[in-house]
Amino acid sequence: MPLFLSLFCSFGLMASGPATADIRALLVGVGDYEYLDADLTGPGFDVALMANTLIARGVAPAAITALTTQPDAPDMPLGLTMGLPRKADIMGAMDRLTASAQPGDTVLFYFSGHGSQAPDTSGDEQGGADEILLPMDAAGWKGAVAAVENALLDDELNTWAMGLTARGVKLIGVIDACHSGTGFRAVPGIGKARVLPPEMLGIPDDTLNVAPNEAPNSGIQSDDLTGDFAFLYSSQPDQRSFEYPLGLGADQRWHGAFTLALTQALTDAPQASWRQVLAATRDRMTQGTARQEPDGEGPMLDQPVFGAGASTHRFPVKDGKLQAGLLQGLTEGSTVALYAAPDQGDALAEARLIDLTAVNATLDPGAAPLPDAAHWAELAAPAAPAPLRLAPALRMNPDDGQNYSQYDAAIATLTAEGIVSTQADTPDLIPLLTGGTLALAGPDGVLDPFGPGSTPRAVRRADEDATAAALRLLENAAHASRIRAVLAGLGAGRGLSLGGPAITMTIARKPGAQVGNDCARGGKSLPFSPDSSVTACDELWLTLANTSGRVQDVTVFYLAQDFTLTPLWPLHNLSNRIALGESARVGLRIEALDPTAFAAEEIWVVALSPEVDEPRADLSALATPEKLRATGQPGSGGQALAMIAHLMAPDEASQTRGFSLRRPALTLLRQPIMLHPSSP
Repeated sequence: MPLFLSLFCSFGLMASGPATADIRALLVGVGDYEYLDADLTGPGFDVALMANTLIARGVAPAAITALTTQPDAPDMPLGLTMGLPRKADIMGAMDRLTASAQPGDTVLFYFSGHGSQAPDTSGDEQGGADEILLPMDAAGWKGAVAAVENALLDDELNTWAMGLTARGVKLIGVIDACHSGTGFRAVPGIGKARVLPPEMLGIPDDTLNVAPNEAPNSGIQSDDLTGDFAFLYSSQPDQRSFEYPLGLGADQRWHGAFTLALTQALTDAPQASWRQVLAATRDRMTQGTARQEPDGEGPMLDQPVFGAGASTHRFPVKDGKLQAGLLQGLTEGSTVALYAAPDQGDALAEARLIDLTAVNATLDPGAAPLPDAAHWAELAAPAAPAPLRLAPALRMNPDDGQNYSQYDAAIATLTAEGIVSTQADTPDLIPLLTGGTLALAGPDGVLDPFGPGSTPRAVRRADEDATAAALRLLENAAHASRIRAVLAGLGAGRGLSLGGPAITMTIARKPGAQVGNDCARGGKSLPFSPDSSVTACDELWLTLANTSGRVQDVTVFYLAQDFTLTPLWPLHNLSNRIALGESARVGLRIEALDPTAFAAEEIWVVALSPEVDEPRADLSALATPEKLRATGQPGSGGQALAMIAHLMAPDEASQTRGFSLRRPALTLLRQPIMLHPSSP
């Protein structure tokens, strides 16, 4: 089955052709279902956001058709062709695109809504299932025809796509949905999964040849496609795609996590390839605690994105309000510098952001009024991160008979100390009481999404009771969350260019083998891809290259399953400064805390570009709370460490508000590492 339906945890995009070629788009958002009890909140907002992003990149509103169950969504641009997303309407719009598109044109198809699986109707699926999208009038399984009524099949999309690319039309496939919905245990989280398991559609169990937790057969057979295309996937085949709320109250909006991150990257990409946009999208999605990792393929990933992104990182100011907010990744309490012009010029003043909504923020300049000439603002310093936000602890099985009072007491202790806060609206993690212990799930509430044991748990050490184990896990999680928020905030809003990030990372894997309690030497070096798994005793070798025009001070960390953040490089006080055009090699060996369990871990690479004559910035001291408390007064080690120390402990920082404390030029690379149990 060719085309872009490995999708449904996927999302595809592509580059434009000549300047004279047209770009046409079909945007489909299904939030309200006529016959299925499966409504979503975000698709209508997604369609409006995607339409505005495309228009900002030069797509004419008249060339965009929006079929959505929320035509009155806030910020829906004028001039679009509007309609409802029933299957016949979707197929009709696709036919009109086929008739109007000429060789060299670009066609973009976008779907936001539910995906699922259904029995293969054409015999092309080795996994025994078709991937399907669910339009507004999808009506569940119909045994008489052995199909989900009004579902949009991958085979139908593939036939349409092949007809376009074969005659020279460039294809952009965009699907923010998912089909990997089986085998997950979950409690109600803040996110909604964009998938309906086959059983919810009434599909008989014996008609699908797909085992629970088995990654479905890839729906893309790209060899069957000719011409120009590229695809970006919203998550891995064994992950689910989610939508999450943004803001509170009447101004709250929901967006697909991938759609939000992708549109932010496209807005901030004046000169970038689709591969660079994908990397920026992945970085934005992995800054938080949710696990949803996009991927991509196609011959045009390395071609420039069509149109132009923002020419400035400054946002307009009108009537005392910044015309940007949560949608642009800004946070409450951040500091902006105010300017008279959209680029160049000296800062006139500074102000804090308060009362953020999805699209704007109030400027608080303190005692002085806003300068009359302040018409633009640029992020100067992100706000200090809040304590780790936990939802109320939930029992996975209320009848399991276990006593969880020690874990409740640990959460209460850290809440009283201000290390964590408990609130249910937008938690970072959801404490789950299961199997006699405490597990920390992501905002989606899914337990063990990558395999048994992949959700972090409070595992007792020899000298610990249950309370001590829970305190250690929660303290580590709080510290890692704050460090991640600080580094992500310092690196935000830097933009993309064809030059790429300041530091690039390539990884090679040497398979290892465990012999008793020891590891045998690594075998032949193999390429490592983002979706590869590793096992205990494997060696990973990182090559870090400075591709920027300035020297870079680089620190490498490893975030383990239990939230322990360990420095890997530099070693023994050796220099971590990488000069222009030079590279460094960093090696590590995988050590599994539990070789029988799955684990989701990460490598962090933090690169800082120092000012002239500034001391070398080694951030290894940030690895653990104990070492962090021993770093001394803010300001030791130059501007970079001063800023980080200020954000980690703003009440203790010695700096006064002013323009001396500016964000360092920082690059944060995060590489997920999936540990699978070793073979017996």
